[in-house]
Amino acid sequence: MDFDLQWLLLGLPIAFALGWLGSRFDLRQWKREERSSPKPYFKGLNLLLNEQQDKAIDAFIEAVQQDPDSSDLHFALGNLFRRRGEFERAVRVHEHLLNRADLPAAERQRAQNALAQDFMKAGLFDRAEAAYRALEGTPFDTEARLALLGLYERSRDWKAAADVAAKLERAGTGSFAARIAHHWCEVAQEADEKGQSAEAEDALRRAREVAPHAPRPLVLAGQRAARAGRHPEALEAWNELRRRSPAAFLLVARDYAKSALACGEVEASLVSLKALHERQPSIELLHAIALLDPAPDAVQQRVNALLASQPSLSAAIDVLQSPPEHWQGDTLNSLRHAIQRAAKPLQRYRCAACGFEAQHYFWQCPGCLSWDSYPPVKVEEL
Repeated sequence: MDFDLQWLLLGLPIAFALGWLGSRFDLRQWKREERSSPKPYFKGLNLLLNEQQDKAIDAFIEAVQQDPDSSDLHFALGNLFRRRGEFERAVRVHEHLLNRADLPAAERQRAQNALAQDFMKAGLFDRAEAAYRALEGTPFDTEARLALLGLYERSRDWKAAADVAAKLERAGTGSFAARIAHHWCEVAQEADEKGQSAEAEDALRRAREVAPHAPRPLVLAGQRAARAGRHPEALEAWNELRRRSPAAFLLVARDYAKSALACGEVEASLVSLKALHERQPSIELLHAIALLDPAPDAVQQRVNALLASQPSLSAAIDVLQSPPEHWQGDTLNSLRHAIQRAAKPLQRYRCAACGFEAQHYFWQCPGCLSWDSYPPVKVEEL
């Protein structure tokens, strides 16, 4: 097929014209972006990247003065004020944004969230609560509820904390069952301190319903029953705790033994404690067993065995409180081993500048590179 040169001659001017128009469009767009982002804004960003926050704030203030309608500049300036601890100035910036009638809904919600953070950092919890509640149903809903949860826990408003945590769980944010159980346990303890037994009972029931396997409600239920003299009820709660959470049972092992003595359940309780000690040796269990089986020879034999298998300072103290003639076999070597094991973390040098610890003395700290920052004595001598 023959190529017609007339089409080439016609196409070249058209291509040139289109290229010229495209370049002019890009140039106008670049000039528009340059006008929309004043030079002090880029200067502030550069200073911020160089960790010169004071100068960055001055640059952002200048940028806001040149372009008072730019919300991004206001957010940058407000966040800088908050990071520096100038919460009052941060609040003014974000409140100014909220008072603008032309602010889009998304930017208004963003400003509300920033204002809530300002109040939270400033310790104005009542105003922070109101600001976060205003974000319900917005894209910041989950973030606001998490912040409210932390706020209520911090101010010890346990019922409100439990309510917010339940809403978060229903929204699919995650599992908050164990946390809610702690909230109701706190409510129960406060009610007991005020003599409100019925409310405490109801709070513990709620805690067990929301987290059936949580150990704390069982611990508190047993302690409440023991204080009221209902020792069989206390043993029932703590036996369930022993089966479900043997580690947490150690917290009430001695109380368990005292309740067993009070209600005449010595034999069965002693069998349970010894069986748990075989699976999970512990000085706390030995002290509880000693309450139920106080024969000196048996007590000494159990402590010597624990010291040999687990050379801890607690076991060593129990052994040292007995006369040396009661020591058995390699008791002295076990004592030496326990003391060496406990002393090892203290036989280090610690940098006074950054806290870096080392077994050898350094003239220059390997952690922070400071010179002469190591005191010439070990941690145990400080």
